[in-house]
Amino acid sequence: MSDVLARVEAGLRSAFGEPDARAAVTFLGTDRIEVLRFPVPAADGAEAVRYATLGMSAHPMADPTSPLADPVRGPRAELLLTVRLGRADTDKVLRPLAVLAASPQVEGLVVAPGASLDTGEPLWPGAPFTAVLVGEPGGLVEDLALDEPMDPVRFLPLLPMTPNEAAWKRVHGAGALQERWLRHGTDLRDPLRKGVPLD
Repeated sequence: MSDVLARVEAGLRSAFGEPDARAAVTFLGTDRIEVLRFPVPAADGAEAVRYATLGMSAHPMADPTSPLADPVRGPRAELLLTVRLGRADTDKVLRPLAVLAASPQVEGLVVAPGASLDTGEPLWPGAPFTAVLVGEPGGLVEDLALDEPMDPVRFLPLLPMTPNEAAWKRVHGAGALQERWLRHGTDLRDPLRKGVPLD
């Protein structure tokens, strides 16, 4: 599966340029997960950084209720997280991101848009978030087609949620939370943002 990861990394570099840092994390019984860090050109005067996982797509995600996992067919994905620079030590997100990327191997999860993922700890020191909402792919990086019969690799953006937002999303759904973020002009890249009003 090294060929898949080489193509994924080439796709990330094509979309974002050269990474300025990378780190690798290995969990017992799983393949290595790397996290690449890409600088984001300044927009409205605020610089940002984008983190991308590399390794999650090496194997297809399998439905945990399926008695036999298909080693070739099945959804594949990598995770993306974008945050503003300078407000928090967001580089500490590397391990939590690797944990989320390893969850299909470790827990048999199928990570898909609209899902909630919880790390059980702040994403970085002082972060008001332990959970993320999985967004829709295609906005930052196009799906990466692989040779048949393999499914394409999708690049899924992660949107940090406060505990209250995560609880509200469980009741009302991902669409309702995203609509509320939009209505209040929430800066989802702010690593220290307050939760959106939920009344």
